[in-house]
Amino acid sequence: MSSLVVPDTSPCAFCDYLSGARPYTILHREDAAAVFVTREQRGMSHLLVVPTRHVPTILELQAAESHTVVDLVQRAAAAIDRVEQRPGISVWQNNGMGAHQVIPHVHFHVAGTVDGGGTEWGEVTELSVSETEVIASRLRPFFSPSTRS
Repeated sequence: MSSLVVPDTSPCAFCDYLSGARPYTILHREDAAAVFVTREQRGMSHLLVVPTRHVPTILELQAAESHTVVDLVQRAAAAIDRVEQRPGISVWQNNGMGAHQVIPHVHFHVAGTVDGGGTEWGEVTELSVSETEVIASRLRPFFSPSTRS
């Protein structure tokens, strides 16, 4: 039994995005996981990798899901590297409110670094879905089957 305390938000925003109940840019989707373009761009092409099944924290991921998620984290990083050509790529993941988890659905952040290094931790402007679709259009070619490494 875990001692993690997760946020109590219902319905789950990520589940709503995956089901199409709420509009959001889904860059790539497989049976076990998907890649979103977040509306809060904290880096150069800030993406989220999520399991398609509702899973509150990393502790509840099944082995097959974790393999797919990590594969997509690596593919997201490679796409960002090719498109953004930044000097660094940040990957982070939070579990429980004590670690600042806001949405109770496990997700990995993948972002190219900003000018000066790191990622933006302060306030950022929320982009529209049409703006995140533009980001997706630059990255989507790197998620086609022919570009798998």
